[in-house]
Amino acid sequence: MIRKLHHNAYRCRDSEETRRFYQDFLGLPLAEAFEINETKSGRKTSVLHSFYQLDDGSFLAFFEAPDMPFEFKEQHDFDLHIALEVAPEVLPEMLAKGRAAGIESRGISDHKMVHSIYFRDPNGYVIELAAKTPEHDRLMDAALNGARAKLERWQQAKAH
Repeated sequence: MIRKLHHNAYRCRDSEETRRFYQDFLGLPLAEAFEINETKSGRKTSVLHSFYQLDDGSFLAFFEAPDMPFEFKEQHDFDLHIALEVAPEVLPEMLAKGRAAGIESRGISDHKMVHSIYFRDPNGYVIELAAKTPEHDRLMDAALNGARAKLERWQQAKAH
């Protein structure tokens, strides 16, 4: 069965620009990068696949594929964002670091289970740094929070 996340993969405009944000700014080490020069179907291509490691052993990965068109656009938080867990004391430090670096930076938002700050990476993706609150585990426990009933109410309300 599924054990844990290995990696999430996204397109990037430029691998070095992406490295500067994820390694130099966020502090995620570049763990691997490899070229793909031919697809499994035999089509010649030129793609770089790079991986940035998180403390839990999972990765954020990026594909730079100049020969394959892709519409990069600034994402709305509700459409696509990548949330990474940090310790609470990291939020004000990183918010100040982002603002000093001229990176679009927002927060601190209180979502009850986490407090969050947000950045926009060079590819237009929203990166959320989330720090668990003391109530996190209780609020995220499906046996206590009624998640399924909330979803069912939502579905019924949508139908009317």
